[in-house]
Amino acid sequence: MSDPKHHVEKPYLITRRLKPENQETPIQFIENDFISNNLFYRRNHFTYPKLTFSNYFLSINGLVTTPLLLSMHNILQLPSKTVEVVLECSGNKRSLFEPRVFGEQWGKGAMSQGVWKGVPLRTLLEISGIKEAAKEVVVEGYDFGVRTDLDKVFSYTRSLPLKNALHPDTIIAYEYNKQPLSFIHGFPFRLIVPQWYGMASVKWIKQISVIGSHFTGPYQNIDYMYYPNEENDDGAHPVTTINVNSTIQKPLDMARLNTGKHVIKGIAWTGKGCITKVEISKDNGSTWSEAQVYDSKSSYKWVSWSYEWDSVEKGIFTILSKATDSTGQTQPIKPYWNRNGYGYNAIDQIKVKVE
Repeated sequence: MSDPKHHVEKPYLITRRLKPENQETPIQFIENDFISNNLFYRRNHFTYPKLTFSNYFLSINGLVTTPLLLSMHNILQLPSKTVEVVLECSGNKRSLFEPRVFGEQWGKGAMSQGVWKGVPLRTLLEISGIKEAAKEVVVEGYDFGVRTDLDKVFSYTRSLPLKNALHPDTIIAYEYNKQPLSFIHGFPFRLIVPQWYGMASVKWIKQISVIGSHFTGPYQNIDYMYYPNEENDDGAHPVTTINVNSTIQKPLDMARLNTGKHVIKGIAWTGKGCITKVEISKDNGSTWSEAQVYDSKSSYKWVSWSYEWDSVEKGIFTILSKATDSTGQTQPIKPYWNRNGYGYNAIDQIKVKVE
């Protein structure tokens, strides 16, 4: 019989905002590669939409030969696909930018991953028949609200280039970790776009439209753009694939440690190719050693890594982690600064005190 007085320690989501709800995964306490639904980060632009699921239909329209109106039952009967994918908010680690930038001040946990099951978007587009003039596929969510900069109501709507929409692993998901997709994370259907930042994976899908031009909605052409200059929009370009990155999960930043052996562990991920190497420095970058990387052939997931450190000397140590992927991308010393604070991927670092 269990002791009712026994307390089980467990992590909780870290709240950044309540209206709309934005909470991050306590990534430093995550031991598994697949995040449970209750610890999956939450990124919302508006309050949760109000949907009536009893009469839900998904419209596929625009430059197609056969416009479709599909019920949930119709979609669930189509051939499915399962993909293991990390979703990272493009604003992950925004609070680390110097100079500071405005926006949700995410730490290192605006990311999660798990197993998604759904119907390839390609299947739906093939059934409807794409016309030759098609250029992009627009996905609109049921969530909507007023933007502070335009003082007008917009739904959350994004587009994908046709080649990305037709990628066999771009899916309309309805399950997460072998359970029905939760409402909080996009039920009944959400888009999953592997290797792209999370803004592409539209939740609560309302309709899919095929168009013959570039979509110019505010969540495509204003938000989720890199603006490298503070004063003007020169050099602006869209946020797309995830940058190579890593995070140290253990030890905790500013921890006190005894002398002796300690395991430095963390995760690494990328939007191109796969992680091939993670290097660790215990002396603020003066020297580097390779960590052991697990499951390094994964393309869509983060990989775990670890390094055993024998800390024989006392003092304050700056520990760094640097990941490299199969395309040759390596984390930079400094991030690509941009005024919206997207795509932070500088070498990760923590400080510890050995006593």
